[in-house]
Amino acid sequence: MFLCVSLNPAVDKRLRLERLQLGGVNRVNEAIPAPGGKAAHVAMTLKTLGADPLWLGFAGGAAGKQLVEGLRALAIRVHDIPTTRSTRTNLEIVEDNGVVTEILEPGQRISPGELQRFVETFTKLLNDANEPPTVIMSGSLPEGVPSDQYKLLVELAHEFDSRVFLDTSADPFKFALAGKPDFVKPNRAEAESWSGQAISGPSSANEILGAMLKAGAAAGAITLGSAGLIWHSAAGDTLLANAPKLSARSCVGSGDSTLAGFAFAAQQQLPPVEAARLAAACGAANCIAPGPGCARAQDIASLKDQIRVESLS
Repeated sequence: MFLCVSLNPAVDKRLRLERLQLGGVNRVNEAIPAPGGKAAHVAMTLKTLGADPLWLGFAGGAAGKQLVEGLRALAIRVHDIPTTRSTRTNLEIVEDNGVVTEILEPGQRISPGELQRFVETFTKLLNDANEPPTVIMSGSLPEGVPSDQYKLLVELAHEFDSRVFLDTSADPFKFALAGKPDFVKPNRAEAESWSGQAISGPSSANEILGAMLKAGAAAGAITLGSAGLIWHSAAGDTLLANAPKLSARSCVGSGDSTLAGFAFAAQQQLPPVEAARLAAACGAANCIAPGPGCARAQDIASLKDQIRVESLS
């Protein structure tokens, strides 16, 4: 089982227009709402890969209902924790020239009681599982959730022998590393922010990734956009996977799809080169998908054959 944990979910609305006029009136050609938040995108990609993920997250108000119904319409199992305040809505504005602007709401405030119910439910799901699930925690933390919450959840998951894949940033990432997650996946900007160093290429990315492993992670990858990704496996392999050239619609959610690829590859026990190739293909397929997390199986399969993987060990 894959358990996708979402502490700050959303409804994502992709707006398409000819050109964004700052300070003016903008009329969109298309408005497409979809389940959002990083963990939702992970669950959607896992479903495409043939897995049966369970999404666990907060949901409140009309937007929360829309989020839950959207996930269930995709045949994704849902265990939602009701909240008094409404789930946020994020906007992704896509212009005809390919420029993408994101407007992200901060998320609803979570009460202590709601957070306690979340932790209790998370614990019960781990305890009741027939075998230790692969836990994937991703996204920012909303107001009312302590910055060390991911660290506490990582440690709790490990008590039930679960592997934990983590994708977050800033203080929640710094704290979570001390919980020793099994895999981390920051993007270039997040890795630079954590380290205080610029990434100029694979070599500098490799150094930062090595520092993350020393800080507590067992394995990890840094996604580098059009430059591909670099991955340290738990077995000691260091691999660089290139990104195929393509005409992207929007790459929002590509890191989430990449994370899903790595988690699925680990569950399938794929060899390191094949794992890196699948993860990179999932991220690339998301760039040409109709929405975040909507990578198509045929695109993943096609792009996987185009990805070169080389060893940096």
